[in-house]
Amino acid sequence: MTVVGPFGLSVRDQALEADVQAGLAAVEEGLLEATKSDVPFITEAAQHLVRAGGKRFRPLLVMLAAQFGDPYSPGVVPSAVVVELTHLATLYHDDVMDEADVRRGVASANARWGNSVAVLTGDFLFARASHILADLGPDAVRIQAEAFERLVTGQILETAGPRDGRDPIDHYLDVLAGKTGSLVAVAGRFGAMMSGADESTVNILTQYGERLGTAFQLADDVLDIASDSHESGKTPGTDLREGIPTLPVLRLRARAESSSGTPEDRALCELLAGDLTDDARHAEALAGLRAHPALEEARRDTVRYAEEARASLAPLPACMAKAALEGLCDAVVHRAG
Repeated sequence: MTVVGPFGLSVRDQALEADVQAGLAAVEEGLLEATKSDVPFITEAAQHLVRAGGKRFRPLLVMLAAQFGDPYSPGVVPSAVVVELTHLATLYHDDVMDEADVRRGVASANARWGNSVAVLTGDFLFARASHILADLGPDAVRIQAEAFERLVTGQILETAGPRDGRDPIDHYLDVLAGKTGSLVAVAGRFGAMMSGADESTVNILTQYGERLGTAFQLADDVLDIASDSHESGKTPGTDLREGIPTLPVLRLRARAESSSGTPEDRALCELLAGDLTDDARHAEALAGLRAHPALEEARRDTVRYAEEARASLAPLPACMAKAALEGLCDAVVHRAG
């Protein structure tokens, strides 16, 4: 058994491992090439998060999806670079909106160079992704544009909050499908499409990516509360401190507002609604959520989406690539505990 990709995904086939590793290495070279500029400062800023590392979850999915066609097709690696560049660009913008100080264990771009440079660097990465995309054909351009629209819509919906009468949890799951699921879906779609897989396979891997992407983000929600060292390089409870209502918090609020809500539920909600920049209050809130059933409910939601992703693969023929995609579902669930 060998290990490749994010969170220790096991790949039990040497040929598949070699293909995936070679593909990811080519993506890494492509990312560095795409982030070069004639202006040294732009290169430094654009490569800041590339060089900080990361799970390369989306490129890995491109490589695995490409196994259902010709994995050596010339469009596979560039499409993976496009997806990762787009993801990286959103991180620069997210850190500005969240006023984050740390990303992937290093100073965020906005903390190091200021908000203006961070926003413009994100725009630079979008431009470079579009340049590569143009060589992949009009269908690829349209797919990326539609996904980007969904991504931005999800971010706007998160900022605006649920409309009156809308269930906050349903709203939040829609936000995640747009913000995270849409781009992971593109990774599955590009990998299959660029490798020449048939239309049915392309559709299956697109649906798989959407569900897996949502599960991946829900696992991050759980990790932000439950872990001692956050995989993204962020301090545990970062979302709590910043007042971002992730799924465990929304599950707690739903309990507190229901007829079965307890005084303890409501007291914890009041604590979370207060100023959590104070370290003592933050630690108390984190401990309260870790011990609350809402966290386990959020874990079950993560498992449900991961299992839906796995079930969507059923029509595909049995092969090592399918087993690896199923393994990704297991890995995402494992992250959530």
